[in-house]
Amino acid sequence: MCKGLQQEFPDISISKIRYLEDQKLITPRRTPGGYRLYSPSDVQRLRTILRLQRDEYMPLAVIRQELAAGRMVEEASSSTSSGDGGAPAAPAPRAASPRRMAISVRSGGPTFSLDDIVEDTGAELRLVQELEDFGIIKGVPRDGTRFYDETDREIVRAVRELAAYGVAGRNLRVFKSSAEREAALLNQILAPSLRSRNPERRREAIDALENLAAVASHLKHLLLVRDLRRIIG
Repeated sequence: MCKGLQQEFPDISISKIRYLEDQKLITPRRTPGGYRLYSPSDVQRLRTILRLQRDEYMPLAVIRQELAAGRMVEEASSSTSSGDGGAPAAPAPRAASPRRMAISVRSGGPTFSLDDIVEDTGAELRLVQELEDFGIIKGVPRDGTRFYDETDREIVRAVRELAAYGVAGRNLRVFKSSAEREAALLNQILAPSLRSRNPERRREAIDALENLAAVASHLKHLLLVRDLRRIIG
């Protein structure tokens, strides 16, 4: 598989693929002997990760959110799985990808216990509890256990990276306040349609909300880049 990707990604290496696996971005199937087998969907997912890194300069934390939201680069897939040292897969033509992040606001998806969150993200229990205290994440109690959705998990993962630079939970209020103001603005724009009893109108409003959220997120990213460039002169 590594050889099959080298034409499009010359700097790809087995160690890099292993690192992405360690970060739980890809999860190839294992044989009883421990040999990794990559399905066509695994290869497609890996191509998406590599393209988002190369073309859109996204950090892994953001790429993880993109994948969770269903982002996937279209490509022709092989009908058979190939192993670590298998025959090279035919490279897909490089396609232009949108610059705006895909955003899904629809509920659903897997939920995770507190222990799952700690294990998946590598965050300390104290950090997760601090985020709950500050209202950054909000677990839902069920059968005596608190459960969190995938967005909560990715928030914890991102905050863990910030914590390595000394960013504490109380410093995250600025992010929380900004997000709340943006959500209130978008709600104000689409409120009548979002509250409609007409299923089709409400569905169209949710689609519009996701598009507006993507545009707003992209704009905020551009403004941040502009201000950071001013900082470094």
